[in-house]
Amino acid sequence: MREYPKIQSIFKRDEKTHHFIEGMWAMPEFEYLQNNKWVFTEKVDGTNIRVLWSCLEGKVSYKGRTENAQISTFLLTELQNLFPVEKFNSLYPSVSMCLYGEGYGAKIQKGGGNYLPNGVSFVLFDVLIENWWLERPNMLDIADKLDIQTVPIREMGTLHDGIAIIKNGLNSTWGNFRAEGLVCKPYVELFNRKGDRVITKLKHKDFGE
Repeated sequence: MREYPKIQSIFKRDEKTHHFIEGMWAMPEFEYLQNNKWVFTEKVDGTNIRVLWSCLEGKVSYKGRTENAQISTFLLTELQNLFPVEKFNSLYPSVSMCLYGEGYGAKIQKGGGNYLPNGVSFVLFDVLIENWWLERPNMLDIADKLDIQTVPIREMGTLHDGIAIIKNGLNSTWGNFRAEGLVCKPYVELFNRKGDRVITKLKHKDFGE
């Protein structure tokens, strides 16, 4: 199953500071859609995880963002507890899928303990079935059946609204600490002429915060 596509930052960067150059959009699609309605979900500071269910093989496998990425043993154990093959066999005996999410918690990234001080877990942010990215209601339905978390919607608005949210400081849903940022998708899922999804991200550190 395909690797999760790299999310393009919203603006181009200053070569020296690596901070955003506001107003210099990284993609023409962002500039064109800047005043349209976008959905902002919280960006969790963890490690990218793919959970692959093959109904033909009756098998669940786990991968990082790339094929060669290593998954720590303590996170792998938690993933195996969250996604037993019996659960998929029961719920989706004839549908294969790839769940994209973030492994987070203690020992994952510098501030992982802020999310979960005494353990690790998984939060879902996308689902791919064949070549279809599921809309959020369908993703939520799968998450509910599998009894797993999904990234929360923090706000909706224009890209300028999202920028203001980050600049004003956004605390995480998981506690009294700063969220890593926001992932921004158009309210109606869109693709560019190369067939790539229109999706971007806003992080506190990119604005020099």
